Amino acid sequence: MKRRLVTPLPALLLLPLLLLPLLSLSGCSASADRPAAAGTSAAPAPSSGAPFTATDSGWIQLMTPMSEQAGQLLAMASAHDSAPPLASWAAALAKEHRTEVAQLRQLLDRMGLPDTNVHAGHDMPGMVTEADLARARGLKGARFDGFVRQEIRAHLEQSQRVSRSESRAGGSQEAKRLAARIADSRAEQLKTLSSLDR
Repeated sequence: MKRRLVTPLPALLLLPLLLLPLLSLSGCSASADRPAAAGTSAAPAPSSGAPFTATDSGWIQLMTPMSEQAGQLLAMASAHDSAPPLASWAAALAKEHRTEVAQLRQLLDRMGLPDTNVHAGHDMPGMVTEADLARARGLKGARFDGFVRQEIRAHLEQSQRVSRSESRAGGSQEAKRLAARIADSRAEQLKTLSSLDR
């Protein structure tokens, strides 16, 4: 089993999300606004009901690379000589992830945040890394299929977890609605994946 090592930088970036359950129980929320980058201004989202917060930005900046990199592995599986049910499911899920990434990038733009992967090079739970993609390219048959199932399951579970937290304790209604949709989708995607394992 692959060991995940989290470096200090992503730990700091993810702190708002990690604190969400405790903040929710105490009746508080992570509401400190993230300042806009120099030379930019973060326009408020139309009808958001609340400004974007540090919790929203932490979730968006995590979910964008998570969905994007998982999508690369799914696209690989859809074109691989995988078992037909897995290849078909991977193709459909890759398409869903492309849609998610487009929606997340829209939020990044509205918040005035850079369209860059702040977690590049970090081996984190649920994140398909460049090393994972390289390993997948060297696998064949059942070993490849098993690796895809393992990595995508970890991705779906972790992204569901952080999205559910954002939907409960985020600041922007727009971000919270998207997080809730993603969390619900992950539940269905995990059910389908479990059926493929049988």
